Amino acid sequence: MLDKDELVTPLHIIGGGLAGCEAAWQAAYTGVAVVLHEMRPGRGTEAHATDGLAELVCSNSFRSDDWENNAVGLLHEEMRRAGSLILRAADLNRLPAGGALAVDRAGFSRAVTRAIEEHPRIEIRREEIETLPDEPVIAATGPLTSPVLARSIRAMTGEDSLAFFDAIAPVVHKDSVDFSVAWLQSRYDKVGPGGGGADYINCPLDEEQYRAFIAALIAGEKTTFKEWEESTPYFEGCLPIEVMAARGVETLRFGPMKPVGLRDPRKEHRPHAVVQLRQDNALGTLWNMVGFQTKLKHGEQTRIFRMIPALEQARFARLGGLHRNTFINSPRLLDRQLRLRSRPHIRFAGQITGVEGYVESAAIGLLAGRFAAAEILGDGSAPPPATTALGALLGHITGGAAAETFQPMNVNFGLFPQIVDGSRGRDRKKALAHRALRDLDAWLGKSSPLREVS
Repeated sequence: MLDKDELVTPLHIIGGGLAGCEAAWQAAYTGVAVVLHEMRPGRGTEAHATDGLAELVCSNSFRSDDWENNAVGLLHEEMRRAGSLILRAADLNRLPAGGALAVDRAGFSRAVTRAIEEHPRIEIRREEIETLPDEPVIAATGPLTSPVLARSIRAMTGEDSLAFFDAIAPVVHKDSVDFSVAWLQSRYDKVGPGGGGADYINCPLDEEQYRAFIAALIAGEKTTFKEWEESTPYFEGCLPIEVMAARGVETLRFGPMKPVGLRDPRKEHRPHAVVQLRQDNALGTLWNMVGFQTKLKHGEQTRIFRMIPALEQARFARLGGLHRNTFINSPRLLDRQLRLRSRPHIRFAGQITGVEGYVESAAIGLLAGRFAAAEILGDGSAPPPATTALGALLGHITGGAAAETFQPMNVNFGLFPQIVDGSRGRDRKKALAHRALRDLDAWLGKSSPLREVS
């Protein structure tokens, strides 16, 4: 349990994921003592495999790093400018992925863990917290909040937490891929940092192979839900591959299996459909199946995914899986400083607030850590402008979305106040992005700077 009689009450942060680590980093470097509580390895989860901090359990991609044309890329840049630990660790462990920011999972987790362990103002306690304390605290327990703490939060907020399912994509050993069928190419030959325009393994299917594959996905044996899980919705941005397949035979060809921007160098025509693999570790020995999160049973995954011609002899380092995610109704429960309205000493951060994605979760951790530290130090801290990616994301979960229909969302330019200048498409995105960084720099200049501890 939490200490109650410390001479100087530190900021307690519950959860050692991306949001909790980012919150701890931001608060500590502002000058506040932090106690970071992580229940692993004493208590594991159905998705984590290690006891490392900031372990990535789904994809290894932080998505697009193009800040002028993509909202998540803009969020990357804003977080870099705000001194983000998560973006620093991601950049240090970057893998070739075209225009995306993909990382070596193990190296990324080690970098974050080392930084947190070595910081003189951060203490790590490996213990499970069962109830939120009556002192400054940030709950960053993520989508896999332990059942006992989840019950405590539900009792405190007076409502049942909302929930959805998230699924994990399989990982393939590169040396088991048949390169007489597959080839290396980034979509449209796009070159990203550290890459060379050939950062993905492409596994083509003709129309007959594609239709047989779709039929197998739909017919394959799925994980059985428990009775209480039946009404829990999926998050639309991370649907299991077989759920998408069931929506129509062409759905995957316009989604994760789209062939546009790709051409087999050995053939004159574009493939009917393509499965892409993205590098998953620094050695380049493991590659994950892009967009292939699934709830198929493990035996079915092996059988069905080996129907993909280049993967007929595939060996899987990890098969896909399914886990239950939990999030609170933030628009109803939280204020603009991420404080629980009924108990302002409690803040929430990360996916439990209803943001979706690694970067979005860390971004809310960044804000929660800054807000909490400023309050403890008596400095005050205004929220970032709504014109920034940080401010737009914060605004969405603390009032921009209707509480009655609130669902998790990734950052996107639709959350930003629009510019009325007649610009469209890429020009509009660039205008929004440049305005965001100007406004962010002004906000960072006024907010308390990070003071590095030697």
